[in-house]
Amino acid sequence: MSYSKIKSHAKINLALNVVGKSKYLHKIESIVSFLDLHDEIKIRKINSKNHKIIFVGKFCRGIKSNNTISKLLENIDKKKLLKNKFQIIVKKNVPSKAGLGGGSMNAASIINFFVKKKLIKLKKKRIIELSHSIGSDVVLGLYSKNLILKPNNKIKVLSSKKKFYTLIVKPSFGCSTKKIYSKVKEFKKPIFYSTSNIFSLKLLKNMKNDLEKITLNEYPSLKILKNFLENLSNIDFVRMTGSGSAIIGYFSSVRKCKDAQKKVKKQFRNYWCMTSKT
Repeated sequence: MSYSKIKSHAKINLALNVVGKSKYLHKIESIVSFLDLHDEIKIRKINSKNHKIIFVGKFCRGIKSNNTISKLLENIDKKKLLKNKFQIIVKKNVPSKAGLGGGSMNAASIINFFVKKKLIKLKKKRIIELSHSIGSDVVLGLYSKNLILKPNNKIKVLSSKKKFYTLIVKPSFGCSTKKIYSKVKEFKKPIFYSTSNIFSLKLLKNMKNDLEKITLNEYPSLKILKNFLENLSNIDFVRMTGSGSAIIGYFSSVRKCKDAQKKVKKQFRNYWCMTSKT
């Protein structure tokens, strides 16, 4: 049987506020968008007793056998939602431990594929519950649109078609989400109530990622990187996504973005540096 091919887009947090903590997880609100940058997933039915998952590509090294996709398939099999077994090949173009949600978006993309092809039949509420059983970020990938994640885990999809050209820069190391969140000591009040004009450049410039200060203090080389990006000409603003380690520069044109990429590659030769757009 031939493969079906799907894209799993990287997610970015344009702003992120930590507003509290439940028993197990921190409560956040975030403005989220998605990039053209994506992993490539191939799926097909196989005649086997077990699913088969294969990772290839630049960022496949270090992915454990217990991952978001294996966890998803295990949960689906426990609920007996699938009649067949599948082989899944993932070409990893999105780096891990970068704050780009690579693994979570893989799981979300596969859920969407199964639902679209009517291979699993669940109501929306159950689909969301399934995504939460894999990881807190997975639900974002079910939408893959500009959205606001609210502290109660509700999602508001935004009608804004605002586009940014982005320069994503990641050092050779990744950041532990668990470690970064463990150092959060202060909480903010939720502010993302109004969705009108929330993607305006003026508003976004004045927003923050509450995890950024903690991460930059833990990894001084990231602070150096961010300062370099902020001093580039023609850059709109700079912000870390998620808990890092990727730092993203936002530009109004592809030319400005490409010019900045050349300067970053010259200064940070061992860093991964990629242009994309929302």
